[in-house]
Amino acid sequence: MGFNAIYQIAGSAMNAQMIRLNTVASNLANADTPASSADSVYQARVPVFSAVMSQASSEVSAGESVAVTAIRQQPGSVARFEPNHPLADEQGYVYYPAINTVDQMADMMSASRSFETNVDVLTNVKSMQQSLLRLGEVT
Repeated sequence: MGFNAIYQIAGSAMNAQMIRLNTVASNLANADTPASSADSVYQARVPVFSAVMSQASSEVSAGESVAVTAIRQQPGSVARFEPNHPLADEQGYVYYPAINTVDQMADMMSASRSFETNVDVLTNVKSMQQSLLRLGEVT
């Protein structure tokens, strides 16, 4: 596996984690958004990842990258009795997304750590390349 494959793998992983962070941010921003019916409430979004095999068949160990294949919505709502709310229905209920903010924060921390790990991979690869260049200068 060459350095370019490592850059491609780490880059695709960083891109996937950015999408994951964006969906978490959207979910957190809309966690307390009220709606007048269960059908119109915001639905949490979750990215779906899949491994992508490298097409390089000549290499012994072809690398994999990650791709976001879909962003799925998780239906669900929580009805709260708030008869004085402007969006309350005839029974006095207002609907909120069924988003667990603690789970979303944990997912955000996991995505952030994964992104940082891939940055470390790229930093180490760059350091290895610079070491190889220095070895070439000595000989």
